[in-house]
Parts: sequence; C-alpha cells; structure tokens
Amino acid sequence: MAIIYHPQKYKLEDRSMENFIDTDEINEMLKQAENPTKEQVREVIKKSLDKNRLSLQETAILINANEPELVQEIKDAARKLKERVYGRRIVLFAPLYIGNLCINNCTYCGFRNENKAQKRTTLTTEDLKDEVKALEDAGHKRLILVYGEHPRYNAKFIAESVKTVYGVKHKNGEIRRVNINAAPLDVEGFKTVKEAGIGTYQIFQETYHRETYLKVHKSGLKRDYDWRITGLDRAMEGGIDDLGIGALLGLYDWRFEVMGLLRHVNHFESVFNIGPHTISFPRIQEASGIEVDKKWMVSDEDFTKLVAILRLAVPYTGLILTAREPAEIRDEVLQYGVSQIDGGTNIEMKGYTQDEEEQDIDQEQFEIKDDRSLNEVMEELVGNGFIPSFCTACYRLDRTGEHFMEFSVPGFIKRFCQPNAILTLAEYLEDYAPLATKEKGYKLIEDELKNYEDLRFKNKLVERLEKIKEGKRDLYF
Repeated sequence: MAIIYHPQKYKLEDRSMENFIDTDEINEMLKQAENPTKEQVREVIKKSLDKNRLSLQETAILINANEPELVQEIKDAARKLKERVYGRRIVLFAPLYIGNLCINNCTYCGFRNENKAQKRTTLTTEDLKDEVKALEDAGHKRLILVYGEHPRYNAKFIAESVKTVYGVKHKNGEIRRVNINAAPLDVEGFKTVKEAGIGTYQIFQETYHRETYLKVHKSGLKRDYDWRITGLDRAMEGGIDDLGIGALLGLYDWRFEVMGLLRHVNHFESVFNIGPHTISFPRIQEASGIEVDKKWMVSDEDFTKLVAILRLAVPYTGLILTAREPAEIRDEVLQYGVSQIDGGTNIEMKGYTQDEEEQDIDQEQFEIKDDRSLNEVMEELVGNGFIPSFCTACYRLDRTGEHFMEFSVPGFIKRFCQPNAILTLAEYLEDYAPLATKEKGYKLIEDELKNYEDLRFKNKLVERLEKIKEGKRDLYF
C-alpha cells in the first residue's frame, strides 16, 4: 500500500534566505508513514541501493520501520551502499578550539554565557601555532577550528586564525585543510573567510523544531532561528560552496531532526543545485552547567539506526561522527554509514599542548567519550580493514560544490578517494607511525593493491607510493 501525501497542503517553493522548515509538513509525513509494510521498506531500500536520493516520504518510511528484521536490513543495505560509494576509506580530522567566549545562553552547552564556572580563553597567535605544531607532530593534516559566538570572533578574526594555521610547517607536518565551525556570518563576512582559503563551513541548526529551539536558546544572537537556518544560504552567496549541516540529537525527537536534516538537503539542492558536503549528528553529552530535558535523549539502538537511515537517504554526503561517542559505538556505525571521524581529540582550550594533569574536564564544551590517541584510532581502523585518510585533494582540485556533486552523486568519487587515502596513509606510516602500526598499514596497502584491475592506474599508484618512501610528500590524484 502506497503512502498518500498531499503536498498542496504545504509550501513547496524554496527560496534563498528564507526559512524552509514546515513543522506540520514533517509531522504529517511521519504520521502517514507509521506502520509501514515490509514491502514498502524494502522498496525504499532497493531505490537507495541504486544510489538514488530518498524523498522525505521515503525516509519517513525507514524511520518508522521498527521490526528488528527490518532495522537489520536497513543497516545491511547502508553497509553495502557505503562500500559502493566510498569504498573502505575513513577520513580523519581533529577539532581545535580557538576561543570559548560566548554571548549566547544555550542550555545544553558548557560555554553558555551564564555558566560562570567556565574559564574563558582565547588562543593567542603563539598559542595557536603551538597547538598546530602538536597536532602536526601527531600526524594530522585536516583540522576544524571551533569558535564561540562573540563579537571578538568576527570574520576577520576567523580569517586570520585560518591563515596562521596554514602557515605552520613543522618537520614533515602541515595542515592542508582547515574547516570552520562558527556562528553564522553575513554575506560579506563569508566572503572574507572564503578568501582565507577555508574548506567546509559548518553550521549546526542544533534542532529544527522551532518551539524547542526557542526553549533551549534562552538569549543571545543564536536565539534567532531564521538567521541561523539561513546562515549557509549566505555562505553560498559569499562564495563558499562546501557546507556542513548538523543537528544536536537529544534536544527534540530524533525522528523529526532526521527529517529536518533531509529537508535542509532538499533546500540546498533546490536553490543551489548542490547538497551539503557533510552531515553531523552529535548526541548531547554531559558538560559543566548544562540543563537538558532527558525525555529526548537518543538510545544507542535508535542512534545506530538513524545513522544507517541517513546513509541510505543521502548516498553522496559525508557523515561525520565525533569523539562524543564511545569507541564501541564509533566502531559499529563506521560499518554502515560514517565516512569521517576525529582522532586523538582534545576539546579543552590549549588541550593539545598541556600535560594531562593540567587538563580540567569541567572546562570542556562537553564530555568526550573516545579519548584514544590518533595512532590508537589508526591502528584500530587498519585492523578492521579500513583505510585511514588525510586526503585533501578534492578541496585543492576544486572538486567542491557542483563539481563534487558531479563526481560523488553517481559514486565515482570512490575512484579518487581510495587511492588518495592510500597515499596519505603511506605518509603517516613513514612519518609518524610506530613500527607495529607501520607493518599493519603496509600490509593493508599491499592487500588493497591486489584489488586493482586497472593496471595502468595501479602502476601510477605504486610509483607514487615509492616516491613517498623516498621522501616526497603531498602526492594525489
């Protein structure tokens, strides 16, 4: 039996700079998709496995599929789809907190303005350089810089910190991609940040449910729902076509939030002809001074299911999982959805250069659950047959925005991602890995090379691997 949906009841036309979330529309679709049949669920899964984007109505069917047998089929399909589109590579990055001054009063955040127990810090230029050196010495090539929302952290400040990071070269280390997680800017501000050479600009709506949004954002600029939800529209107008969206799970019903994320994807595709580069879905964790309604906390069972649903709904979009999640959950969802994770994470101000005894968990924005070092994460990935990747080729070859969509939507991005992941893994093995990790890593590379049927391409890859062993760096396709 088909799901009957009446679109004429809702506004359908997307326009730039206008709110696109209709709460009644989302609730109606979720309600109409209740108790789907096995045939309906399997029909949606089949469509996704052909690398087709799912509609909101089809996503609602998967969300409402609660029988254990069907949930497992959703996860199995997500595993297959991820392999077809991305192969076995996992992108690695690290967050670097630049400043925790904040004028907002968000009930779920340790940086909230009213949390007087929070020690306020902004990295100096020298502090920032020291943090970057420490990250480079661990082997990182990709960072996301995180800022509180405060007049001090304006577009010029963000741009200068980005330039500082790119300017730090230590031993064989360098940061090749700097992403940003910061407050929404105006169009001119986004132009300023774009000129600094950033990668992805990431803005989380936190919750797409307006009533809840106003409840948890008690004061500050962030209380303006419409300004925030149109923030990435302004980024596009400012020339930034590499965008990241996200929802903070646990503020409201996760089913609504998944639909909100998909509605955001639809908006981008309708107005700008591209989708977001990444989707994030962090769960609320404990932090100093937070106040949250535990009614909406997301169970491990629901969390792992929703990750698989997102993978099926948007096959071409990177899914980011952070160290908020414990290692066992991260290891599970890597199998059927996630394509990017952080490793060796420290979210305390100056955390990468402080001794362990100097660090204070109460001064973090939230509590992290996976405190493994970067090499521990690398060794775990390699042991499970994943290829850890620090690749930044797409960004530097202008495979972003519409160009990225041309490669990624049909799944051709795998042709570039897999060999570039192998090359960056080899760099890590040569420059930073202990002997045991190095041996395991090269064994994995050897096994991967056996799978290449295109001998010309394989020979090019082998030639570049040999050049890396000879000391060459930053080679990519």
